[in-house]
Amino acid sequence: MPVSRQTIGMACLTIATGLSVSGCATEQYVDEHIAVVSQRVDALESRLAQVDQAAQAANQAAQAAGASATTANQKVDQLTARVDTIEQTLAQKRPRN
Repeated sequence: MPVSRQTIGMACLTIATGLSVSGCATEQYVDEHIAVVSQRVDALESRLAQVDQAAQAANQAAQAAGASATTANQKVDQLTARVDTIEQTLAQKRPRN
């Protein structure tokens, strides 16, 4: 999965902050902070996957609803033609009384 610019920026900012505060960062210090950032990135990627699945499900539901609406509109158009024909037939007939 692609990593967003914001995530990369946050990681760089964390590393830069760590380096500027301590002057000289030890390898252990950097590894600890990289691990924290890596965990956050992993959590964000997991959440992004969930959001992507939800968006795809919503898209499929919307497409199904659109197809149902199209079918309903076609049926209404057919019934409208029938009703128009019946109304014309009734308009041409004379009243019995």
